[in-house]
Amino acid sequence: MKQQKKNDAKRTYRVEDIIEILDIGRSSAYRLINEGHFKVIRIGNAIRIPKKSFDEWLDNLE
Repeated sequence: MKQQKKNDAKRTYRVEDIIEILDIGRSSAYRLINEGHFKVIRIGNAIRIPKKSFDEWLDNLE
């Protein structure tokens, strides 16, 4: 339970999270990122997607 609470506090998604949420492949996820559909934070080689930016983009698709 403690681990779940810790995950809820995260403010960003990893690319793997986006893949799982959208049920898409890795290349499709990177295409969305590279096309600038939502904000991206790059930390070294790591890519993080702010939840707020991604969730707003996803809400606008509906």
